[in-house]
Amino acid sequence: MSERAIDLMKPQMQGLLAKHLRFHIVGAFPASLGVAAFCKFAVAKPRKKAYVDFYRNYDSMGDFEEMKKAGIFQNAK
Repeated sequence: MSERAIDLMKPQMQGLLAKHLRFHIVGAFPASLGVAAFCKFAVAKPRKKAYVDFYRNYDSMGDFEEMKKAGIFQNAK
């Protein structure tokens, strides 16, 4: 047998899946928390604030009257 064949390591066959899962779960958990925090603060909070700001001064009857004058409603007189 040559000397090079002795230096090669055997591939790991047992516990390979568990080793890879441990490694990837450690990275996936903080990544998912980061994405969730980003969605909350970059999407959900501004959207809720926009709804609150819109409905704070919204006049539904005035909007209805404008649409009625424009002829959008056919049955409203």
